[in-house]
Amino acid sequence: MRLTSVKAAEIPALTTEQMREVDRLMVEKYGVQIIQMMENAGRNLASLIRMRLGGSVAGTSVAIAVGGGNNGGGGMVAARHLYNMGCDVTVLVKSENLTDVPKLQWNILRQFPVKKRIGHRAVNFIEDFSGAAIVDSLIGYGLRGAPRGWTREIIDTVSKNNAIVVALDVPTGLDSTTGEVYDTCIRADSTMTLALPKTGLLKAGAQSVVGRLYLADIGVPDILYQEIDLEVPQIFNSGEIIRLDDDYEGGHVT
Repeated sequence: MRLTSVKAAEIPALTTEQMREVDRLMVEKYGVQIIQMMENAGRNLASLIRMRLGGSVAGTSVAIAVGGGNNGGGGMVAARHLYNMGCDVTVLVKSENLTDVPKLQWNILRQFPVKKRIGHRAVNFIEDFSGAAIVDSLIGYGLRGAPRGWTREIIDTVSKNNAIVVALDVPTGLDSTTGEVYDTCIRADSTMTLALPKTGLLKAGAQSVVGRLYLADIGVPDILYQEIDLEVPQIFNSGEIIRLDDDYEGGHVT
C-alpha cells in the first residue's frame, strides 16, 4: 500500500477537548455512532499494520494490548481484521469487565478463534512474545495523568520487547494536548492517529515516542469541522490513511 505524504503544518491539530467535541457532534448531531467510528479506526489500523509488516500479515504473530475504553475497542476491531488476513492474533486485556461499546466488541471477538490473555497472564505473554508487532490500544486521547496499575505493567513489559510497536491514536503515556511524556510511556515505531492529529503528537519532545506518524479517516465530515471554526482540506481523497511529514514545533516528524 503506497500512502500519500502530507505536510503536518497544512492540517489543523486538535486538543483533547476539541477531539471530545468532534466525537460529541458526530454522535449527537450527525448520528454517526461511536461503534461506526471505531470500526473505521480498527479496520484502518489493521491495514496499516499489514503495510508496516511488508504487505502481508499471513503467518505473522501480532499482540494487541487493549484498554477498557473506546481506544481498546478499536484495537479489538483490528484484531478481527488481522485474523481475517491470516494473522496469529493475541488480545491482551486487564479484565473482561468492560462497558458499553468496548464490551460489545469483546463479545464479538469472543466468537473468533483469536487468542486472549487476561490480567497477569497478559503481562507474562508479552514477556515471552517473539512475534512481529505489538499494538498499543490502551487509552488514547482520554489519558489523565501517568499510566498506573496493569496498564503501567504492560507498557513497562512492552518496552523490553524487540517487536515493532504501533500505537492507535496516541501512544499511551503521552498527553495528547501538551505532548508531555510520562515516565511510563509506549515508545512506538508508528502511531496512527484518528480524524486529525492531536497537538501533543506534534510537539518536539514527543517525537521519540510517536515514531512515524499516520492519520486515518474515521468519517468526520468537513461541515462538522466548520462548526468548530476549523478549515480542513480534503486530506483523504487519495486513501483512508495518509502519512504526516513536516518540520513542526522545532522538530521533524519522521
